[in-house]
Amino acid sequence: MTNKTDKLINAVNEFKKLGDETSIAIHGKQYFPVAPRIGTLRRVLGSSLSITTEIISIDKETVVVKATGSIDGKVLATGHAEEKRTASRINQTSALENAETSSIGRMCSFLGVTNDQIASSEEISAALEQQDKKIQKALDELNLISHAGSFNQWLSNYKTFLGTLKEKSPIIYASFMERYSAIKTNLKQKGVIK
Repeated sequence: MTNKTDKLINAVNEFKKLGDETSIAIHGKQYFPVAPRIGTLRRVLGSSLSITTEIISIDKETVVVKATGSIDGKVLATGHAEEKRTASRINQTSALENAETSSIGRMCSFLGVTNDQIASSEEISAALEQQDKKIQKALDELNLISHAGSFNQWLSNYKTFLGTLKEKSPIIYASFMERYSAIKTNLKQKGVIK
């Protein structure tokens, strides 16, 4: 019979086989999202794995969540995460969900399901906030376009950023494209672009 340690080692080894295509670069480090970590754990450990979360504190400004990972009833790791509701636009409506996901990600890292980088919730929040600000700046600049030349320059300025956004954050990209399309339609109606 395989013991708990062997099961966990098998899960860690399976996770190490994942390629960088499932990771995201943040501040020059590769961060693996929580989903492939949990997916690997579930594939290898099945129902032997128990993940529980607990709200440690919650108020109008901050949410703190604790995640606990157990294998066959034995607690092997915990992870905590704090999210500030004002940290990003996403946190204004989803701070609890983000704190829960981050705490699970940290717990997975402490189980060893990591690429030796334990990304903090601050790193992830800062990266998302930075991305949010760049998206808003792009849309604000697009709204100010007054002729076709400036529209073409805008496309050139944001081509790389939008390509990366589409590849790394398809949901955010889709939301951006809805807003982009509305602004572009408005510019066409005004005769600014064809």
